[in-house]
Amino acid sequence: MIPVNEPQIGELEIEYVNECLRTGWISSAGRFINEFEERWAEYCGRKYAIACSNGTTALELAIEALDLEDGDEVIIPTFTIVSCAQAVIYGKGKPVLIDSDPETWCMDTSRLEEAITPKTKAIMPVHIYGHPVDMDSVLQLAEKHGLTVIEDAAEAHGAEYYSSQDGSWRRCGGFGEMSCFSFYGNKLVTTGEGGMVLTDDPRHADALRSLRNLCFQPERRFFHERLGHNARLTNVQAAMGAAQVQRIDEIVDRKRECGREYSERLSGVPGIQIQVEKDWARSVWWMYGIVVEEETGLTAVKLADLLAGKGVETRPFFLGMHEQPFWSDRGLPAGSFPVAERLARQGLYLPSGTALTDEQLTQVAGAVAEVMSNVGDIR
Repeated sequence: MIPVNEPQIGELEIEYVNECLRTGWISSAGRFINEFEERWAEYCGRKYAIACSNGTTALELAIEALDLEDGDEVIIPTFTIVSCAQAVIYGKGKPVLIDSDPETWCMDTSRLEEAITPKTKAIMPVHIYGHPVDMDSVLQLAEKHGLTVIEDAAEAHGAEYYSSQDGSWRRCGGFGEMSCFSFYGNKLVTTGEGGMVLTDDPRHADALRSLRNLCFQPERRFFHERLGHNARLTNVQAAMGAAQVQRIDEIVDRKRECGREYSERLSGVPGIQIQVEKDWARSVWWMYGIVVEEETGLTAVKLADLLAGKGVETRPFFLGMHEQPFWSDRGLPAGSFPVAERLARQGLYLPSGTALTDEQLTQVAGAVAEVMSNVGDIR
């Protein structure tokens, strides 16, 4: 079975982790914490970086740093991981949902302005499966309405967006007041578990550092004016991240190469759609997704079963927040999100890990083509 994801761990990661073990710096202090933060901030064009325990925590810390009041609204895509909605709810806010763009699968920015109300405080664009959101639209509306932008770049390590505002390519993770990353095992840069918040605002940076560390105070450690979190990253985890950042260009180039190969091999296969890479985007194809046409009579679940029979592991797409049981249980308004619903019903992603070989990619693409060529027989 070709796994949907397999990380690639190099010799430098092993060397750095062994250094932690030899020296005893295995907890949340040590040279690799600072090195990882500094390297990643520099790579993304940011001033400050605050490493934390995972990507979900990064979102939660960023939202908490806004000091929302009950009922304050944060606009998020419905087609995303639950962490986005969870962070807003835990931060006393109310998530407001936006449907997906049918080509990029990211937040449909043409629907943003109609979702803004007097209670809106922030927008959380999420770069889905490695493709950037149309950030110029987001930033222009945020400036117009005085809103904060918290960029979820968890799936977009090294992805780039062409900003017509300043006429240049900018890396994802460098937009808005704060940007959040995940370094889970399936990400381009992985620390096993881990996350980070980036910002250019020293006030946010101070608040985030305090919040991740139980709000200890430098002058009076066990005196707490505010409740925080134990959300620290360990030096062992940071050692892996610091090593991988040194070869991030190589990782991104390989991911883009795999994305182009998949697109070339699958673009002519009948009965499926692939994620469109816009002219203003340089996707890193974090996960290479396909959407099966309803006319084939297949759903993503059925296609996944057929591919598994050919030795190809897959994963389903996100289920929209509005279709989650917790959403209705909390009395949150559902609304109509047809694009996200179709993606959830008809979409899955293929093996896309950094350790994927050319031979495996060829086998996966061939399996998809073979299954789709026999759709009539399956039906």
